[in-house]
Amino acid sequence: MQEKKKQIPSLVKDPKLIEKRREQIIEAAVDLFIHKGFHKTTTREIARASGFSIGTLYEYIESKEDVLYLVCDAIHNEVETRLRETITPNGTGLKILTMALKNFFRVMDQVNDRVLLIYQETKSLPPETIKYVLRREEEIAGIFVEILHKGIEDGSIRIDEKDVKLMAHNIMVLGEMWTFRRWTLSRDYSLEEYTEKQISLLLREISGSVQ
Repeated sequence: MQEKKKQIPSLVKDPKLIEKRREQIIEAAVDLFIHKGFHKTTTREIARASGFSIGTLYEYIESKEDVLYLVCDAIHNEVETRLRETITPNGTGLKILTMALKNFFRVMDQVNDRVLLIYQETKSLPPETIKYVLRREEEIAGIFVEILHKGIEDGSIRIDEKDVKLMAHNIMVLGEMWTFRRWTLSRDYSLEEYTEKQISLLLREISGSVQ
């Protein structure tokens, strides 16, 4: 059974205003959560950093956990949106995969602190909400599943069908590796060098026999 997106109640009825204010809350909370941690950050601090009173904050959310959920969802949306921008109907699956990999590693570098935040603080969410957040991870991996299937269909990628999902998750881990291990990897590789090396290794695995 697929977990439903959490509906966060709001006392405000204007959808555009809700979206605008929640964007302000997310941006303020991300900075606070990264620098102070979720548990040490207060809703009053979030309200102040958002530019409005604590009373106004509670017109748009019910709890600090709601804010963390909004933050996690916004980060996943950003990664997914920017990744899907690389997918076009033109070109082979292999070509699209190469472009998607470059963009994915670039995005993971740019939102490094935010991705770390998800993994460090997701455990503070209620169990059902955690399931939804983890499903969003699977949906992003699903983009690579789509690309790999396209490559299998057009013959540019040679991989056993049963290994497609494993390869997609392997790609996700490689992107996250730069996030989690950048502190040491960056001593020996630039982002560009890391990207090219990982792409070379991946393509050797899935297209080595493709002419």
